[in-house]
Amino acid sequence: MTLPQPLAIAPDRIHPDTLPGYVHLKVKDLERQLNFYQQVVGLQLNWREGKSAGLGTGAGDILRLTQIENGRRYQRTTGIYHFAILMPNRKEMARTVARLFTLRWPNYPTDHVMTKSTYLDDPEGNNIEIYSESPEDGITEVVNDRLVVRRVDGRPSSGRDPMDMEALFAHLDKNDQLDPPMPAGTRMGHYHLYVASLTATQRFYHQILGFDDMGVARDFRMGMASAGGYHHHIGFNTWQGEGAPPPPADALGLLYFTFNLPDAQELERVDGMLEQKGVTFERRPDGLYLQDPSHNALLLTTAEIAQINKI
Repeated sequence: MTLPQPLAIAPDRIHPDTLPGYVHLKVKDLERQLNFYQQVVGLQLNWREGKSAGLGTGAGDILRLTQIENGRRYQRTTGIYHFAILMPNRKEMARTVARLFTLRWPNYPTDHVMTKSTYLDDPEGNNIEIYSESPEDGITEVVNDRLVVRRVDGRPSSGRDPMDMEALFAHLDKNDQLDPPMPAGTRMGHYHLYVASLTATQRFYHQILGFDDMGVARDFRMGMASAGGYHHHIGFNTWQGEGAPPPPADALGLLYFTFNLPDAQELERVDGMLEQKGVTFERRPDGLYLQDPSHNALLLTTAEIAQINKI
């Protein structure tokens, strides 16, 4: 099966080895969230300082949490729809889903054809996708501003069919334990954002930051962008309404998300590119901090810099 191809590559293309790093969330109850992400999701506690903590698989962080006072959950605003944890193989995906079932934590296994996913909410309502790649099963792409999903034999799909659980659990045997944490090789796969405008968001991530344009499905009110031609490292939608406002400062949820550039030289190149284009950004010890047109904050950094800057 042919993989989806970028609809456009920017002249100032971001380095194709750029990858999602970690997402930083504002939470109401740090203890409860830490218990959930360790016991239910299977992440490990990498560090904790005061009211902040980082979780991952023992190496770099996938998730950072900071407790805020009097935080509230707001609706009909921009922010993060979900963050997506990518499993290294189908067996580890099966182990995670089986653990969720055993714990009776509500989740929704879904066959996106090119990926196999399950969706769940944490105790504060942050949505999480956990997925594994399955490009051998078919393709998802945007054609003429429409989202098209085809199985390998040519049959169309909605891309939202129930997952074949028997086929998934066939990757496990009776001796496989369900309680080990997520293994090395697990990483952040992509972010999916609520935005105020598809057009402005596409322009920002593609034309300004240099991510590949993977298409905007106008009928579905969703777009995608990536580094290196991946199906999507950033999804964005207007499902909270065209022109949705940013959340107030006391909102629970997204603080910022990160992308790891391959090295300090690439980070310096992007710094110069942003300055040349007149983009407003902040140079911080942990990288280049900026906001997209919907006021979703992101940090461009490297894995090494992120590792030594904990908060």
